[in-house]
Amino acid sequence: MKPPATYPLRLPASLRAEVERLAKREGISVNQFIALAVAQKVSSLNTMTWFAERRSRADMKVFDKLMRRKGGEPPRPDDTK
Repeated sequence: MKPPATYPLRLPASLRAEVERLAKREGISVNQFIALAVAQKVSSLNTMTWFAERRSRADMKVFDKLMRRKGGEPPRPDDTK
């Protein structure tokens, strides 16, 4: 496994102050806060890509047919909480 890479990051003073304030509130380092923020953004973008790929393979005629079907069962009482 490779050691973590370093990256010199320039932030506007106001943003840096807010990051420092939030990191302190969360009880984590600024480095950890920024790493978590980057991880969250990467995850979000990968999720968007995943759904876009699935959507491109979808058969909308089959989907519409499935959504218009009759029958099924109503939600159970414990499903409506």
